[in-house]
Amino acid sequence: MLMLAEKQIDRFEAADAVRSAEGNADELRMVQVGELFAPEAPRTLAETGIAAEVLSDLFLKLAHTAASFTTEWAANSLCLPMGIINDLLDQLRRDKLVEVLGDAGRLGYRLAITERGRGRAVQLMEVCGYVGPAPISIDEYTASLDWQLAHLPQVTPQEAAAAIEHLVLSDAAVEIAGLAGSSGRSLFLYGPPGNGKTTLAHLLHNALKGNIWVPHCIGVGADVIVVYDPETHRRAANELPKEVAHRIDRRWVCAQRPFVVAAGELTLDALELAYSPGRYYDAPMHVKANGGTFVIDDLGRQRVEPYQLLNRWLFPLENRADYLTLQTGRKVRVPFRQMLVFSTNLDLEQALDGAFLRRIGYRLRIGNPTPMDYAHVFARYAANCQASLAPGLIEALHERYTAESRPMRSCEPRDLIERARDICTYRGLPLELTPEVMDLAWKGYFGELQDLRAQHAGSLA
Repeated sequence: MLMLAEKQIDRFEAADAVRSAEGNADELRMVQVGELFAPEAPRTLAETGIAAEVLSDLFLKLAHTAASFTTEWAANSLCLPMGIINDLLDQLRRDKLVEVLGDAGRLGYRLAITERGRGRAVQLMEVCGYVGPAPISIDEYTASLDWQLAHLPQVTPQEAAAAIEHLVLSDAAVEIAGLAGSSGRSLFLYGPPGNGKTTLAHLLHNALKGNIWVPHCIGVGADVIVVYDPETHRRAANELPKEVAHRIDRRWVCAQRPFVVAAGELTLDALELAYSPGRYYDAPMHVKANGGTFVIDDLGRQRVEPYQLLNRWLFPLENRADYLTLQTGRKVRVPFRQMLVFSTNLDLEQALDGAFLRRIGYRLRIGNPTPMDYAHVFARYAANCQASLAPGLIEALHERYTAESRPMRSCEPRDLIERARDICTYRGLPLELTPEVMDLAWKGYFGELQDLRAQHAGSLA
């Protein structure tokens, strides 16, 4: 449980205001609870940033889903304060769209939708079928995201180095990776496969500190774009007492900073709004990654050409914003605020052109390990597995790499030791890295050299 000391911040000073996506300086309403900053719950319909008729329509669609309901249930379902629920309810009652059935507690009511209201709700569902927490405006989302990222703790050199310490990298490589994590700029990782590019991206993300507030959804006129995704956004463990929780805008979810990976399955369509059969939109993965890390892994293995995929990012990288298109053709400007990491086995010249190169924040080549680095990785992983290591084993492995003209990869010490573990477990023995066990592990992992040569010769025939 947090030690809480509530302090209200009614308005940030104009100098601390954040410019919205439309270019207008919007002031943010925030509440501070101990060291936690959170969006403050709106007190009036105007403070929601969403048109009253849009919220009223959402309320009516919610009422359509239940035979009867209470005002408390409606407030919890829409994530709006009771005062705003009552304001919406008053208008719906005047329009004879809902009716009061009786009291529900000291301050609430039990209600039901009328036949007139049900007909209206059916019409609304044909336009937009979304029912759930009330949306926030795109301007508020952009301003809040910018403010949060500006006030989150910076990644220090010590923290970046600690996060990736189990990778064997040069001091310069560690510093370049740390600079990308600290600045939030994009990072292009390239080099031969199996040397930890994807692992580096994941570990670097772990150096990012703090949580981020993610909206359930965004409202664009009568349309809704769902942003919060339980698969992407893991809720942060912030337990707040009721006397404080009611001050926070429940349309937002406090989550750990997201980490999203897209690999060979990525298509250009996956980077656009997905229109649901329920007649609302699901935000693309790079929007869900805002505030965290978005990794495009194995660039070059997608079903689109690398240059097409890279061209998709030219505008967002330059402007820290992206444009998404609704079914009506309307363009919506959304923030593009995450650490974008590309990982590829392609050569740098093969993957990038000049226009893209100048927009990349940092480039880092992850090459094959030296024999000394390989020995260090092997010995450390063996120690972590509490495996006994036969004298001269690593030197014998080096000789075998040389004899087979096989390049060393940083992933191979782990892979070989794990296969040795399989062998020892299968035989009912403790993990011992003996020459005989490692020989079988080698053959099971790489295959027989003569088989590989025969296969190669057959492919040339």
